[in-house]
Amino acid sequence: MSVRIDDTDRKILAELQRDASQSLDDIARAVGSSKTPVWNRIRKMREGGVLGRQTVELDAEALGFEACFFVLIRTSEHDADWQQTFLSALRERPEVQEAHRLAGDIDYILKVRVKNARAYDVFYQALISEVRIYNVTALLSMEEIKSTRMLPL
Repeated sequence: MSVRIDDTDRKILAELQRDASQSLDDIARAVGSSKTPVWNRIRKMREGGVLGRQTVELDAEALGFEACFFVLIRTSEHDADWQQTFLSALRERPEVQEAHRLAGDIDYILKVRVKNARAYDVFYQALISEVRIYNVTALLSMEEIKSTRMLPL
């Protein structure tokens, strides 16, 4: 289902990205509309797949997950069976926050959030025991400068 997005929809989406917990009244006031039309637009965008599930953003460091690694993976295998095993292994590991298949010299990049370097090693050992990987490079993030899921509407 294709959903047409106009300027008012973009304003609503920007408000939801900023704070999805705010009331319909607050969103309507911010976009210059009333509650019912805003609710109808949100419902239409949700049904059209523009809006996904709502979650809460947690502070990783406050919860003890102080280490963020970016893991660069090269593989010498590109067959469907290997890829299925690899993707299953990634989906089963909650430490993997993001995984991307890349064009270029590196095949995959992972964003892995763990408590410390030892926890990363446990993750790494488990991954390589399950899936054959040609080369792994782990880069420790020293400082998160910017992190957002917000789209530039």
